[in-house]
Amino acid sequence: MARTVWETIQVTGNQLADAVQKLIEAGNVRRIRIRQGEKTIAEFPLTVGVVGAMFAPMLAAVGALAALITECTIDIEREVEDSADDTPQN
Repeated sequence: MARTVWETIQVTGNQLADAVQKLIEAGNVRRIRIRQGEKTIAEFPLTVGVVGAMFAPMLAAVGALAALITECTIDIEREVEDSADDTPQN
């Protein structure tokens, strides 16, 4: 059974594009939200099976954002499989 988890990482503007590209390559990310403070400045849903050229416009947008901001937060939504060890025993 899969469940959705969120994690947050802090990056600087010059690290933003590399961090997003690595998250895309990881393959288990469903959504990326980029925030500066409490304000969401970009949000990208990532569909399983979409590859290559489909991410180019998103990465270009992230690169443009990186030029404008100094520090930001990336919220990452992932779907993870529950392991058998997490199942409660009766």
